[in-house]
Amino acid sequence: MTLSTTPAHGHPGHPGHATPVAPGAPMPHRKIIRSWVIPISRRSTTIALLLSALDFTLFGAGLAAIVWTPWLWAKIVLGLVTGFVIGRLFILGHDACHQSFTPNRRLNTWLGRLLFMPSLTPYSLWAVGHNVVHHGYTNLKGFDFVWQPRSIAEFRALPRWRRQLERVYRSGLGPGLYYMIDMWWKRMYFPSRKQMPTRRAEFIWDGILVTAVAAAWIAGLAWAADATGQSSWTLLVSGFAIPILFWKAMMGFVVYVHHTHTSVAWYQDKATWAAAQPFVSTTVHLTFGRWMGSALHHIMEHTAHHVDMSVPLYRLKQAQKKLETMLPGRIVIQRFSWRWYFDTARRCKLYDYDRLCWTDFKGRPTSKPLPMPTLDGGAG
Repeated sequence: MTLSTTPAHGHPGHPGHATPVAPGAPMPHRKIIRSWVIPISRRSTTIALLLSALDFTLFGAGLAAIVWTPWLWAKIVLGLVTGFVIGRLFILGHDACHQSFTPNRRLNTWLGRLLFMPSLTPYSLWAVGHNVVHHGYTNLKGFDFVWQPRSIAEFRALPRWRRQLERVYRSGLGPGLYYMIDMWWKRMYFPSRKQMPTRRAEFIWDGILVTAVAAAWIAGLAWAADATGQSSWTLLVSGFAIPILFWKAMMGFVVYVHHTHTSVAWYQDKATWAAAQPFVSTTVHLTFGRWMGSALHHIMEHTAHHVDMSVPLYRLKQAQKKLETMLPGRIVIQRFSWRWYFDTARRCKLYDYDRLCWTDFKGRPTSKPLPMPTLDGGAG
């Protein structure tokens, strides 16, 4: 039996339509696209609690092993592994912050705060910057601040020190520094009124909470060093500094590759941005080997996450597969390699918002200009 490529209701991708949308057909409305993944979005408290318990156990075991092992090289390696586990805990907290982790809103909120503690992430400030701003205005200049590229004119107007910092950020080696300074320090850890004009009591209390967690963490390591006759500096570096720095590098890398690609556009006009169907076109599905996707809790199945934030991470792989089946050729899929990553970092320095292409620091195009979306949903 052959199904028609045009549904009875006359629009490709209607909820009752079981065949993929033709490459040349208009992009279906977001409500229709979401209808494909809603049946996949069921949340499970049991799965959420088991994942949380597993990763907190790994985190605790990592810190204990750092204290226990007598070898410096092993402490350093375990510090890096613990930093990766912090990333896993953060991803779980990220789901809870989206209210997609469990069916219970209050449980999600408390789990989110708890899961964010090892990464020292203030829950309420992350919720505003990520859920409201980043997801609400993905890749829209002046709104989405996450790795927003500058134009050549904006770059030249920067003071010399800031131009040099931008070069470091965009070198491929600076994601951790970018996340630590421009995202965490400026926007989440007691942000200034310039960065966060809205003032809420919960912002202050969440900042105090993560400060208390950091103080308790450091104090615990100092106590362990004294109890075991070790150097306190060795334990503080391997059990606190290395895990936190690795986590920040990991987070900076993840947010960079999610939305930086020569086939992904940034927009300066809100109407044009809306016409581009940004929830599909501004995200990258970065693929790895089989084990890495699971190790990262499938956070790289990023198109599905932006189409519908209610899809829990333990259903993202299935949801992403559904979208790629229904929208062939519409989703940016990139196989990860370090060669691709550093080539992207080499090419994606600044952005030409008029031509929709990436440029180097001299303003020379380094990618093919993308079609300019039109207000009727097509491309000009």
